Amino acid sequence: MLIREVMTESVVTAEPGTSVREVAEMMRERNVGSVVLVDGGRPVGFITDRDLAVSVVADGRDLSDHAGDHASMPVVTVAPDIGVEDAAELMVRHGIRRLPVVDGDRLTGIVTLDDLAVRTGDLQLAQSMLTEITRAALPDFYFHLRDE
Repeated sequence: MLIREVMTESVVTAEPGTSVREVAEMMRERNVGSVVLVDGGRPVGFITDRDLAVSVVADGRDLSDHAGDHASMPVVTVAPDIGVEDAAELMVRHGIRRLPVVDGDRLTGIVTLDDLAVRTGDLQLAQSMLTEITRAALPDFYFHLRDE
């Protein structure tokens, strides 16, 4: 199965200079947890609702700050003709839950961990990926203490 078969084609995007307030409003209006920042249609950053909570709200930053100042960069992307398993491996390797799909320089979709679970029907793949991504994101001592 190819990524183009499971990706979401409508991606919420904004320019890096868009204010974090506007990005948060876009997330609320479109009911999404992330926005891909684009420059000339090419993905250059990624901002999530967690980024807004942790690096804007919790730090008392100005809501007029540019989204690009709080985004994850550079963006890991994938071509639409890559296999689901290869994309899953890429997500695990980079510890990411969202993967923009790019055809040439053009953003054509996005695939998330949820997309892989629901649209492939492979819940074991999704569970395995979630475990690996979580382990990559959290310090070793968290799992060491939990495993005792």
